[in-house]
Amino acid sequence: MADSEKVELREETVSGYAPGRLPGVPLALEEAIHDAVEAAARHLLALQASDGHWSAELEADTTLESDYILFRHLIGRFTPTRIQKAANYLRRHQLPDGGWNIYFGGPSELNATVKAYFALKLAGDSPEAPHMVRARERILEMGGIEKTNTFTRYYLCLVGACHWKMVPAVPPEMILLPHWFYLNLYEMSSWSRAILVPLSVLYARKPCWPVPASARVDELFRDPAGRSSPLGWDRHLWSWKNFFLFVDHLLKLVERSRWKPFRKRALKEAERWLRTRMEGSDGLAAIFPAMMNSILALMVLGYDRDHPLTAQQIAAFERLGMEGEDTLRMQPCFSPVWDTALAVAALGEAGLPAKHPGMQAAARWLLDKQCFARGDWKINNREGEPGGWCFEYRNDFYPDVDDTAAVLLALERVAHPVRSALERALRRGVQWTLSMQGKDGGWGAFDRDNEHWVFTEVPFADHNAMLDPSTADVTGRVLEMLGHYRFARQHPAVRRAIQFLKSEQEADGSWYGRWGVNYLYGTSQVLRGLAAVGEAEEAYCQHAAQWLRSVQNEDGGWGETCRSYEDPEHKAKGPSTASQTAWALIGLFASGDAKSIGVQRGVRYLMETQRQDGSWREDYFTGTGFPKVFYLKYHHYPLYFPLYALAHYERLLRGGSAGAKAPEEESVPIRPEDFRVRGK
Repeated sequence: MADSEKVELREETVSGYAPGRLPGVPLALEEAIHDAVEAAARHLLALQASDGHWSAELEADTTLESDYILFRHLIGRFTPTRIQKAANYLRRHQLPDGGWNIYFGGPSELNATVKAYFALKLAGDSPEAPHMVRARERILEMGGIEKTNTFTRYYLCLVGACHWKMVPAVPPEMILLPHWFYLNLYEMSSWSRAILVPLSVLYARKPCWPVPASARVDELFRDPAGRSSPLGWDRHLWSWKNFFLFVDHLLKLVERSRWKPFRKRALKEAERWLRTRMEGSDGLAAIFPAMMNSILALMVLGYDRDHPLTAQQIAAFERLGMEGEDTLRMQPCFSPVWDTALAVAALGEAGLPAKHPGMQAAARWLLDKQCFARGDWKINNREGEPGGWCFEYRNDFYPDVDDTAAVLLALERVAHPVRSALERALRRGVQWTLSMQGKDGGWGAFDRDNEHWVFTEVPFADHNAMLDPSTADVTGRVLEMLGHYRFARQHPAVRRAIQFLKSEQEADGSWYGRWGVNYLYGTSQVLRGLAAVGEAEEAYCQHAAQWLRSVQNEDGGWGETCRSYEDPEHKAKGPSTASQTAWALIGLFASGDAKSIGVQRGVRYLMETQRQDGSWREDYFTGTGFPKVFYLKYHHYPLYFPLYALAHYERLLRGGSAGAKAPEEESVPIRPEDFRVRGK
């Protein structure tokens, strides 16, 4: 926003500040917090786009840059300048042992390393260059191509580097299975179906875009002559894994025959499915792998790269790139709705008035992004009506519960100029969210009751994200939203959600974090939700707060690395980070703890690590895409959350409540009894 549009964040100045409302807090700390909050809030406000939204860089691992180099080969646009910039990025992220990892500070990972090695060969690097020799040796140490996952081998099949027998069958006929069939397409997670439908087209046609001989990767096989199939059988005679491997064997027998009576129809339906979901979206599902696969699927279906539809999809895919002077990096998607909701919440907590031009501009932008399409979620939620929000700029078929709850929390803090428009949006958003509650009382991200665990045993499920079940962190955010809109714990939807969260709590008091790293995120978000509906003083919430206090680092902060998803011994262990320290503090505040020495040490950590411009530095990945497989670094997480935590603490110092902030006087009146509840 322009300087002329900025106003004082608070009416009080530091000199007029009335400290000491919270006993035991040093005066100097109270005064410094006010300055820290103002500095962070002004920094965040300065990052707002002219149309009212925020969009921070979303960083992932180097598999994206590797896949991008391959993609440019596959579509026949191997532009040397862009390829070399992506290759530079890869070289700079190689680890000393020769490999590449999938999160900052993590160990070498086989798939990321194979993809990087292949991409660099494709970019022209000599296999005898020292960095390539180290990479090749590391790959063979980790098991070679034979041990890579399904999607790595699929991409190698597209250039003839792997034989199609090394990948599981993904027949396009699966799209014809009726919705009542137990294993139909819509019982997979939304992101899995968006990746697999175009992949099934590629499997059916088995195209080959051969690479030059100099770019082949035969040397990465542990057994170059045999190239044995990695689809190993389970040691037990009967298991779901063996059942699906047997089915895979049968499907491949059919694939080799001429008898495929439903193939033509299946490909036609897959084409229709893809085209329908490309409308109202910046690429299929607006996520990198689905977008890349769908472009290749269009090409094998007869749409050349210059066809208007293909060209449109390629342009959307290219926009994910961030080009610098000598590097190019790719984002997995954009996160503007999420960023804007979190920014508004943080600024509102910091005291930015509801009628501030920046808040009103953000509200207008968010209202314009509400999704009214009957997307994939509608298949298993027939009674629900559209009204959610998606994560990206345009992704009408895939709104999600987490974003919707975050937006509803943000909009509660603004005074939109058109009150009737705001009221309609809020009511539709709350009703859609309630309709997405699962039978278990919890909420998943994109679908309802997406919990057919047998899907995790299919051969192509090794991306560890075949399902989208109810999770504690999403459920906690929904409860926080409902609490802000005056839903009490006696409400049927709230009561069922509380029971779900109780059933998901770990023995030590923590909760697993599906969408943030990891137990620090899950525990904080659940405590926020439970506090909003009046549960904070219950024994199980205090047990969670005690766990948070017990895992604080010596420096006063909190930290947890992505390794905790692989090894429970690393739960809540890691170097302190700004975002995770903020999560822990917010969780403790929600539990009613604003006086402990641990809280003061955590606040001091944030104060001492804040940079001159009001922001915080954070190298570690604290966002989660697919646990154990794909992680994210939200570049503004170390701004939104520390600002929110410090601002909330300052409110406590002034005598405010530790729970949900009281709604603005002009907020839209939401009456819980006005909404339909599933099963009621």
